[in-house]
Amino acid sequence: MILTVTPNPSLARTYELPDLVRGTVLRATADRVDPGGKGVNVSRAVAAAGHRTVAVAPMGGPEGALLARLLGEHGIEAAGVPVAGSTRINVSLIESDSTLTKINATGPELSPAEAEALLEAVRARSASADWIACCGSLPRGLPSQWYAELVARSHRAGTRMALDTSGAALTAALRERPDVIKPNVQELGEAVGRPLATVGDTLEAAEELRGRGARSVLPNLGADGQLLVEASGSYFASARAGTVRSDVGAGDASLAGFLTAGGQGLEALAAAVAHGAAAGQLAGSLMPTPADLDPAAVASSADVPVDRPLTEPAP
Repeated sequence: MILTVTPNPSLARTYELPDLVRGTVLRATADRVDPGGKGVNVSRAVAAAGHRTVAVAPMGGPEGALLARLLGEHGIEAAGVPVAGSTRINVSLIESDSTLTKINATGPELSPAEAEALLEAVRARSASADWIACCGSLPRGLPSQWYAELVARSHRAGTRMALDTSGAALTAALRERPDVIKPNVQELGEAVGRPLATVGDTLEAAEELRGRGARSVLPNLGADGQLLVEASGSYFASARAGTVRSDVGAGDASLAGFLTAGGQGLEALAAAVAHGAAAGQLAGSLMPTPADLDPAAVASSADVPVDRPLTEPAP
């Protein structure tokens, strides 16, 4: 079972538009609402792949009630922690050429009691978890050390921890030795304090974060592929280019594929890339089912192309 933790979940409202024109009335050609937030998306991808998952998240107001109902409709057990504030609504606008514009709300501020209740909800459900995946930014009210505390408590319970966050929350958690961290290129560059222009730069930065505590690093290089840097070695994988319809949640689907494939080694990395590529070809934040995957489109190897330049270098 994969247990996910999303400290700042959302309802994800997606509109597909012919073009985004400011100052006019626009008519969507399609729209949908999905349970959102990075950890919630991981749960959705795990459930779509046919595995059991439990989603722990603060939920408040009518928006929180709708989030819990939508999770149930996706086959996900919702472990909602009641909070005073209302769950946020995030909006994605996708144009016909796949250009994505996102509007993310701030979300509620959690009290110290609500922050502790969230930690306790994870503890209460961790015994049966193969992995705990903690994902996304921290809401107002949670200190940057909150993820570090969660990693420490989960390790005391004997559960493996995957962490997908950035900034101070990521660097603070490194001292507790998370089992896997999944930064993108920009987040990795920020963590080491220098620009990353090649795959080799990314590999060096990942090794640096392993030296600072992370047991494995799974950098997402976007269209350039994905790396896995762990104690057994370093691996690289990429997918044959396809039509990208929406990249919303593709990184979260990638983490789900990695964890459900065991969370280590070349096979898990290939599964991560296959899931991420499949998610990018679906509308909105839809998550891929096994029928959507194309493992033959993925090339994976222990040979890392260190000289390959990145399409979008980190600042």
